[in-house]
Amino acid sequence: MRDADTAERDVAIRMIRDSAAAIAPRGDLRRIRALRHTECGFDPAVLRQMGELGWIGLRLPEAAGGADLGMTACCALAEELGRALVPEPLIPAMLSAALLSACGEEALLARVLAGKALVTTAWQERVDTLHAPGTPGAPRLFIPLVRGAEAFLLPVDTALHLLPAAGRALEVLATQDGGHLGTLHPDAGATRALDELPEGAMDRALDEAALATAGYLLGVMEGAFAMTLDYLRTRQQFGRPIGTFQALQHRAVDLKIQLALTRASVEAAAATLDAGADARTRAAAVSRAKARAAEAAMLVTRAAVQMHGAIGYTDEHDIGLYLRKAMVACNAFGSGVLHRRRFVASAPDEDD
Repeated sequence: MRDADTAERDVAIRMIRDSAAAIAPRGDLRRIRALRHTECGFDPAVLRQMGELGWIGLRLPEAAGGADLGMTACCALAEELGRALVPEPLIPAMLSAALLSACGEEALLARVLAGKALVTTAWQERVDTLHAPGTPGAPRLFIPLVRGAEAFLLPVDTALHLLPAAGRALEVLATQDGGHLGTLHPDAGATRALDELPEGAMDRALDEAALATAGYLLGVMEGAFAMTLDYLRTRQQFGRPIGTFQALQHRAVDLKIQLALTRASVEAAAATLDAGADARTRAAAVSRAKARAAEAAMLVTRAAVQMHGAIGYTDEHDIGLYLRKAMVACNAFGSGVLHRRRFVASAPDEDD
């Protein structure tokens, strides 16, 4: 029975990877370039297409309108999107969908799952954290692609509140990858209280978002590495491809090792969550994967730019887009430094 379930899961993951090609074709970054520094920062039509494909509800149970495919499938999808530098806020949409499902807000959840409305969870109250204290009236920081949101979910104490985006005063800061982050000052009089969140629902949803981001970073690394290998095969010096130079071969092997280690960590964490781990084990697995992905993504994308030589430092060459994306995504849902500390605090003791 377990073998049959594994085979069915593997088929579903392959289908998800294949379906991503329609939205995230490998090697063609023209759409990504066109969306940089635009007002919205992404294409709402593509987000709707993601909803039609069932991606936003990938983690949710079928009873809530989801596909119930688990974190292994979610990370595989995020990896494909990262490889193509897709800017659409799928992970923030999945976070909001998980919270709306947890508090039983069915009507709004249906619109979010369909990709018809981007409802963003404004949970972060301080720099570099993966904790949502839900302080009433506290400014909410680092909201991704805030200009494209129709409404915001605000954790307040143990409940969720819904705040329409129309008419909100936002502080917006441009990011290196051509997107933007926003700061929201909540207006308590304009919010609508939703039901209480079940205990642990917010922590679980944030852990899943952090792990999906690690999967996205793995894809960013893979895209940069593949582009670099192509360059090493085609760029010639002294009458032969520079990829035949031993020093560059050694460096490429080092980057390949970083990719392999990151993949192993992300896949192991996804399997841990899919097995129903307790909160402490889940936190340790997620933080190990996110810390490695954040650090490895910066290492690989920087090396990729350097291995392209002078042309790699120009904005006209696509390799720089991977480094810019890594610079932004590596800090989403906690930096590598934060997750290293959290792993040390969460990892089971040997005597446990």
